[in-house]
Amino acid sequence: MLVLLVSLGFFLLLGVPIAYSLGLSALSYFLIVQPELLQMLPQGLFAGMDSYTLIALPLFILMGQLMNEGGITRRLIDFCMMFAGRFHGGLGLVNVGASMLFGGISGSSTSDTASIGSVLIPEMKRRGYPQGFAAGLTVASSTMGMIIPPSIPMVLFAVTAQESVGRLFLGGMTPGIIVGGLQLLLVYGIARKRGYPQEAVSIQFRGVVKRVLSSAVVLVMPVFVVGTVVLGIATATESAGLGVVYAIAIGGFFIHHLTMSAFFEALRTAAVTSAKIMMIIAFSQVFIWVLALERAPQALTGFLQGVGLGPTGLLLLLVAVVLTIGTFVDVSPAILLLTPVFLPAVMAAGVSPILFGVVFVSGLAVGACTPPVGNCLNVCAVVSGLRIGEIFWGALPFLGANVLMLVLISLFPSLVLWLPNVLMGP
Repeated sequence: MLVLLVSLGFFLLLGVPIAYSLGLSALSYFLIVQPELLQMLPQGLFAGMDSYTLIALPLFILMGQLMNEGGITRRLIDFCMMFAGRFHGGLGLVNVGASMLFGGISGSSTSDTASIGSVLIPEMKRRGYPQGFAAGLTVASSTMGMIIPPSIPMVLFAVTAQESVGRLFLGGMTPGIIVGGLQLLLVYGIARKRGYPQEAVSIQFRGVVKRVLSSAVVLVMPVFVVGTVVLGIATATESAGLGVVYAIAIGGFFIHHLTMSAFFEALRTAAVTSAKIMMIIAFSQVFIWVLALERAPQALTGFLQGVGLGPTGLLLLLVAVVLTIGTFVDVSPAILLLTPVFLPAVMAAGVSPILFGVVFVSGLAVGACTPPVGNCLNVCAVVSGLRIGEIFWGALPFLGANVLMLVLISLFPSLVLWLPNVLMGP
């Protein structure tokens, strides 16, 4: 274990990408400790990616990219503006509302940050909002992309933990709505205190009906994707494929924003992103194999059982651990590396793996918005032109909503489990 962990830390300090750091540290272990098992390394790499469910991952990524290129962002913002624009801090409320809807479509927090931020951050600045407030709110609200289904990290956790994708999707629904509701309240309270503007929104019945009807084909997207899985109509992989077809139909034939060049750009981006994740998956599986050889999960389980924490105490401890880890480790590597280590311990304590998955992914969503690693911060820095530290301080009050949600679902697990149990059985 010492060879494995020291070599991993060494390669990370040298700036080696996480996927190759994992592979090189595993290789160091085999060369020094278990040279007779070295010939099994290629087999371990292939086995890490040999999963039918993993096909859903690039398809969900492609679906999100097609929806991004298909021009849905402005339509979602206009839809939210119709309901929230006339309140104090209307554009801030629209920012949160659009992120909730967009998160249910793209499944990616970084896509949410880039798409919503590129439109709303300049507009909020022009209307008199501090740019740090606008950028921070955009980053914090984008966390719902990882929680509200469909969610790419939830698929990754489901594959790693061998759990139901549909149950994880449903488990994330209520926590995502809680985060959105708390952030809306915070925006409204801050806006009233600071005197942020209201927007001049004309509400006429005919106009409302027209806008709702024009947005309905986009808004039904998450219901279509998640519903086919929950109802048993399609597997997660088949649902992702249907989502891709649906995204092409909406962007190309209904909204008419998805051009051929945009389509190929979405394919290219999805292929590159998927390849990066698959490299991490392959090397992480070899790393996890070494951890299993050294019986690390069993050691952690024994330690936690010796401490005597109950399910609630264990979950609250894991919330603190995950928030800390998410500050230094990106979402995908953290899920792949830590799920096999933590899952046996939480199941031994009587914690539902679905509850643990939602807590784990929701905690890592906060890490995506904290320096120094946070991907959403880096994306927002490019979009807004602000420093990462300035964006983070703007996001901090709203990330408090995420932490409060984590505490609530740890204390009241039914907030996560009731919907999967009602719709898919206990």
